[in-house]
Amino acid sequence: MTLELKGVSKVVAGQTHIHPTDLVLEKGTMNVLLGPTLAGKTSLMRLMAGLDAPAEGRIFWDGQDVTGMRVQDRKVAMVYQQFINYPSMSVFDNIASPLRLMGVDRAEIDRRVHETADLMKLGPMLGRKPLELSGGQQQRCALARALVKNAGLVLLDEPLANLDYKLREELRIEIPRIFEASGAIFVYATTEPEEALLLGGNTAALWEGRVTQFGPTPEVYRRPVDATTARVFSDPPMNFMQVSKTGTKLMFGKGQSTTATGRLAELPDGRYTAGFRPNHLEIAQHTGDAMRFTARLDVTELTGSETFVHLTHHGERWVGLVHGVHDLALGADLTVWLDPRHVYIFAEDGALIAPAAYALAA
Repeated sequence: MTLELKGVSKVVAGQTHIHPTDLVLEKGTMNVLLGPTLAGKTSLMRLMAGLDAPAEGRIFWDGQDVTGMRVQDRKVAMVYQQFINYPSMSVFDNIASPLRLMGVDRAEIDRRVHETADLMKLGPMLGRKPLELSGGQQQRCALARALVKNAGLVLLDEPLANLDYKLREELRIEIPRIFEASGAIFVYATTEPEEALLLGGNTAALWEGRVTQFGPTPEVYRRPVDATTARVFSDPPMNFMQVSKTGTKLMFGKGQSTTATGRLAELPDGRYTAGFRPNHLEIAQHTGDAMRFTARLDVTELTGSETFVHLTHHGERWVGLVHGVHDLALGADLTVWLDPRHVYIFAEDGALIAPAAYALAA
């Protein structure tokens, strides 16, 4: 069982929402669509579901061309950010509703509803109304209604975005368990890199309607193929600065350098772009070979256990994520440190030349 997109695109009123895309999703896989708002996640899901027809390209389900097939005739289930339950109906009837529309007999409905409710930990609540449930339980009810159809393709469009932190964490842990038990192809859209890492499976990074990279989630995170993918798969986005290579030295900013080793030693002399994630920028030197930079501190944000520092370094905007709560002077110069092992090197066109040493060792 596979879902295959071949050259699929979406154009609305002359505007390209999805550029020609090739994807193959296999049975029993979790596939995360990761990208900022308006990157094209929902548009791509609607094409997969058959809710929208592609401007060009074909969609195949298990080898069969389903490009023109109605969504009602496909084995597809979709759960949205604004989860919907029928408030006047019990949890049992909410879950059973798609089976009744399909004409399934009463005994089979009863079996499948109880089986799915147990999977979603809703067994004791089948007689309640949705408004008697917590937010997380209401979302489980919506998920159960999607899963009970035995759909081969389950599409989850930012399903946890409207829940509070505790409920999001609870369901993030449960969804992979649910996915493994169902055996369907799951597609999960999110704007949060952390959520993609927690869910695992495969990740497709999206930027302005293009899939910039698709593969196993840890691989996409550690070895982004270009600066755009690296920016998408980092929250806050990856920091960048210009570097130059001369002989055996890589020069960062003004006066900071490190010895080019490994693949970097083989690079021709010239200009490149260095990238590093916010959590790798430090305000205390922890390694003997860490590079020292001076940047202006513009803004700080406290999260309770961490501090975001927003910096300007020779016209480039950086964000650092440092442990602890720090009382720092805004508008003043701040010394920050960067371990060369955490630096990615990109060509001027954005293509990855060398992943960070720590990523290669992971």
